This record gives sequence, structure tokens and C-alpha cells, in this order.
Amino acid sequence: MTTKKNTEENKTCPAQALLKQLSGKWKPEIFRLAVDGPLRFSILLRQIEGSNKQTLSVALRELEEVGLLEKVVIKEKPLHIEYYLTENGKSLIPVFQQLENLG
Repeated sequence: MTTKKNTEENKTCPAQALLKQLSGKWKPEIFRLAVDGPLRFSILLRQIEGSNKQTLSVALRELEEVGLLEKVVIKEKPLHIEYYLTENGKSLIPVFQQLENLG
């Protein structure tokens, strides 16, 4: 049974896979903000109205796992973490811009 499921998942179109990676309550907003520059967790928490620590953490981790964001630990005082768009993430900027123009 699992072989059939894996085969079906491999046949998923690339657009559908991308939309699945970016689906979620805060991921599109996080991505949009990352286009403008590095992100810090505490600033995101303030900028994204209605977000909370848990859901924001999960969304950031998932975007990192699919290779759209990179987590960088800044070892200066005070120690903090910044998130940057990866090259894969940057390659999606024109796609997002086209989607914004449709709306």
C-alpha cells in the first residue's frame, strides 16, 4: 500500500509541491517579509498580527526544512538568530510578484 502512495506523491506536479511547502497560516507572510531582508523572531512576532511563538516557530522551521530560509546564529552580544532567504527562496520572488499583480 505505501508503494502506491509514494508513487502518487512522486507524480505530484511541481507547482502543487511548491504550494504545499508554502501553505500554512504564516508562511506566505514570513516569505514576503524575508524578501525585504533578514528576519528576527521577536520582530516577526510583533509584525505578524495574531501570530504566537509556537505557530511562528513551526512555520520558520518548516520553511527552513524545505530550503527556502536559512537560520543564522549571530554570536554577538546579545546572541540572536536571523533568518535569510536561501538562493532557492530568492528564485521564488518573481513568482510571488506575479501572484501579487494578479490580486
